Amino acid sequence: MDVRITPAKLSGSVRIPGSKSAAHRAIIAASLAKGTSLLTNVTMSKDIEATMGAMTALGAQFTVEGDTVRVTGSGGKAAGKCTIDCNESGSTLRFIIPIAAALGAEAEFLGKGRLPERPIDIYKRELSRHGISFTSSEMPYRISGRLTGGTYEIEGNVSSQFITGLLFALPLVPEDSTIRMTSHLESRPYVDMTIQTLRRAGITVHETEDSFTISGGQNYSPYDIQVEGDYSQAAFFCTANALGCRISVEGLDPDSVQGDKRILRIIEGMSAGSFNEDCSDIPDLVPIMAVLAAFGRDRSVIYNAQRLRIKESDRLAAVSDMLGRLGGDVTVTEDGLIICPTGKMTGGQVDSFGDHRIVMAAAIAAVGCSGDVVIRGAQAVEKSYPDFFKDYIHLGGKVNVIDME
Repeated sequence: MDVRITPAKLSGSVRIPGSKSAAHRAIIAASLAKGTSLLTNVTMSKDIEATMGAMTALGAQFTVEGDTVRVTGSGGKAAGKCTIDCNESGSTLRFIIPIAAALGAEAEFLGKGRLPERPIDIYKRELSRHGISFTSSEMPYRISGRLTGGTYEIEGNVSSQFITGLLFALPLVPEDSTIRMTSHLESRPYVDMTIQTLRRAGITVHETEDSFTISGGQNYSPYDIQVEGDYSQAAFFCTANALGCRISVEGLDPDSVQGDKRILRIIEGMSAGSFNEDCSDIPDLVPIMAVLAAFGRDRSVIYNAQRLRIKESDRLAAVSDMLGRLGGDVTVTEDGLIICPTGKMTGGQVDSFGDHRIVMAAAIAAVGCSGDVVIRGAQAVEKSYPDFFKDYIHLGGKVNVIDME
């Protein structure tokens, strides 16, 4: 699907979808519990459907009514032979591999898009030391064996998703375990979300500055929860306000541990005309931060964002290409971006690169452009925010579909 956006200021109120990160975690914890959990404010998307499909393959059952998901968990029972389709969801792949291993599943993992390119070398190394055999080096990955406890040594500068996956899995094994960080843990707020979810499900994790200790033989308990609003999605409309729109952004928890809540501080700091931000903890904010910077008054710098090269797209290159085609001035560095405002965002035609966050960032950039913005492959929003354009139009956005795939 290709869309043409005619610049228009947005106004009104929008209720932000439930956090995708929180929903992934709630679904997994509920699926491992013995009993029934009720999850509300779950925004269905391709990624969430992938995680639900994965947990179904591992023994959970789901009933979906609107944004309410009733989960009948497996109780952490051993799993047999199964195939798990992760679609394009890196979270699903990296969260579920060690869980399937802990349940003793003989599992095959499928994926598409750029997912086969996203590394899982840490799991191949560490899980192989703890009872798991990888019978394929490339996707589709196949594992067999049963995970054991012990000490896991994990680099913190690749992805916090590896830590989250192990934190979910290791309570299920009989032995006690320690996850020891061998370098600074980036994206720490995502691990904080995981531990918050585990505690709600009755799982105990002990933290130190550079390690996590998990007692073996724990049982997940069912629980009911309303998934909080997603700050990473809210960031797009909050940035639109910084570009002259008047949107009331609803459904957010001011006490959230989501790292992407930092967008509020970044926008507030733009009163100085620019920013210089370490994005190691907030990689998902980079596309919309770059849009914000393009409409600033002075040079802004984004750094420690090198992991964005292995997301749904090479996000550093994709953001640079997108803003450049709209009249911006962006330089890609080794680990980030330098954005110099041009004062003349003209509009133009951009490629989504199959990346939901590039689509949404381009749509918000359109509100400040002097001409139309055409986005190729805009259906990529289905990965995380299927109703994005519906909400955008509700706020007064002028969007026309010009091509269907």
